[in-house]
Amino acid sequence: MGLIFNTVAGELPLVQRVWSATCEATTGFSSAAKASSMICFARSDDSVTVHVKGPETTGTLMTCPEGWEFFGVELRLGAYLPPYPPSDLTNFKDALLPTLPGNRISLDNRVWEMPSAQNVDVFVDRLVRAGLLIFDPLVAEIRHGERPRGMSERIAQIRFRRAVGVSHRKLVSIERARNAAQLLTAGRSIADVVTTSGYYDQSQLARAMRWATGHTPGELRAGIPFLAL
Repeated sequence: MGLIFNTVAGELPLVQRVWSATCEATTGFSSAAKASSMICFARSDDSVTVHVKGPETTGTLMTCPEGWEFFGVELRLGAYLPPYPPSDLTNFKDALLPTLPGNRISLDNRVWEMPSAQNVDVFVDRLVRAGLLIFDPLVAEIRHGERPRGMSERIAQIRFRRAVGVSHRKLVSIERARNAAQLLTAGRSIADVVTTSGYYDQSQLARAMRWATGHTPGELRAGIPFLAL
């Protein structure tokens, strides 16, 4: 596979993980549905683009062009940039941040130094300190089935969707499907994954894998190129 992908755990409270990827040859792969938001950097020759990405509710077949490099941060669920809430970015409605001469970025009418894969966490920390990357603490409560006191169910769900980008129900479906896909790629039997992941039967698992990864359970077990991030 011409795609080389690496991740490390995030060291900042609002960062789930830091990741990087390089494409030694043009490579097709399956990108799974995901609930997380990300800040991503794509580099080709001397050109760099900066994307703020929201969740993706279906698996997508993608191509990594030869010679391209990518890196970024996957944000903790409920962390987001207020000018670009995840609810506005779902399913590839990326916000493209302006880039300036001198390897710089324009954000919130301020100029920021372009980070590298090695110091992108410093860039994120500066965003937090400037109030441009925040975390909604109510997301964790709503995620675990609790409703903030004095808040209606409707308002709670609106707030959850704004900070996360999808409904609580959709989040549960995505997380269950991703977990099942990872079990299948690890070699677990289809019958075992049905039981472990709480699906009714193999048909329901197959439908979930189709929308979440674009592949069948058998293809995932066979080791088809698959990217969970």
